[in-house]
Amino acid sequence: MRTQIEPSVYFNDDYDSRDRYFSYWNQVREILSFKSKETLEIGVGNSFVSNYLRERGKNIVTVDIDERLAPGVVGTVLELPFSDASFDLVACFEVLEHLPYEEFRKALSEMYRVSRNFGVMSLPDANVAFCIHLLIPKIGWVQKVFTVPRLRDPIHTFDGKHYWEIGKAGYPLKRVINDIRDSGFIIKKTYRVLEIPYHRFFLLEKNKRG
Repeated sequence: MRTQIEPSVYFNDDYDSRDRYFSYWNQVREILSFKSKETLEIGVGNSFVSNYLRERGKNIVTVDIDERLAPGVVGTVLELPFSDASFDLVACFEVLEHLPYEEFRKALSEMYRVSRNFGVMSLPDANVAFCIHLLIPKIGWVQKVFTVPRLRDPIHTFDGKHYWEIGKAGYPLKRVINDIRDSGFIIKKTYRVLEIPYHRFFLLEKNKRG
């Protein structure tokens, strides 16, 4: 069962940090890049992304298990209350870590089921990051995030919110990637946000031959 978080968590200065707005920017950018007709956002948070997209004229439906957050539909990612292939794009940002990892595949299969074409999601990546952001004359900005290997991955302790994170012991990136692929999605791209490398994005396409 997904962790229940008090709504007040999403509406304060600590949550809406400068870095988080960079994550919002990437969420909006990626959703718009798919040029989808209907988008499902799983997990509304403070509704920043869905409200902005509606102002841009996007048709976006929101679903969340917590009715206090006023989603368009109340429901769980483990049993999405929608028919198969209901949405061009299914988006899920910083949500699935609130479920025990044993339920990760089930959530992915539900996202795959209700998606018609694409998926986009982000997950916390606790791997050490080395970031480069340079302005080189006549070339422009050079930006890169490098993951720095550890000798030993730290053990994750449930903090009341996250059951697991990429890069913690037992949850290497390779395992997460394999589980995403096993769900039927093709990973078109994965990257860490330069300004907040704790957020790793996955751009997904439905494997209709699977």
